[in-house]
Amino acid sequence: MVSELTFRRASRDDVGLLEVMSNAPHVLPHLGTDQAWDWPREVEASWQEVWITDLSATSTPMGVVIVLNAAADPSAYWGEVSPGTCAIDIWIADAAQLRKGHGTVMMEHAIDRCFRAHNAHTILTDPLAKNEEAVAFYQHRGFEVIGPRTFGADECTVLRLRRPDSGCD
Repeated sequence: MVSELTFRRASRDDVGLLEVMSNAPHVLPHLGTDQAWDWPREVEASWQEVWITDLSATSTPMGVVIVLNAAADPSAYWGEVSPGTCAIDIWIADAAQLRKGHGTVMMEHAIDRCFRAHNAHTILTDPLAKNEEAVAFYQHRGFEVIGPRTFGADECTVLRLRRPDSGCD
């Protein structure tokens, strides 16, 4: 059974927590090496949202959801993408909370933010290619593989989800 989760926007006060969560031993190998997280900048960027996922019953932080406007990202990480394209990252930082359905709830939150709050037509994500479990997780939720792509030194698999009523092929 999935515990109820609460999502709250991260702030500068959460920078230390985000550093710990992004450096968890089971998370770090899956985040890649293409860029270090600059959490003070990340939480204040106008073109993205960083969410802390808490277990509702205890208010214990257990994961991170990032939703960003890929077209507005000043680093042009995704290259040229059309307005209405979002990108997401999610991870469960508390290893004791893995395989409990929380990732699905976090994914639903990310998709809802992209399609409803931001009226996106497309969502992109880029797990490391060697993280076959993550690729399968996204595919099971309707994402389609676009193909391999190298970001910095990281070999990734880029996946895409289109909003059903977007008219995009």
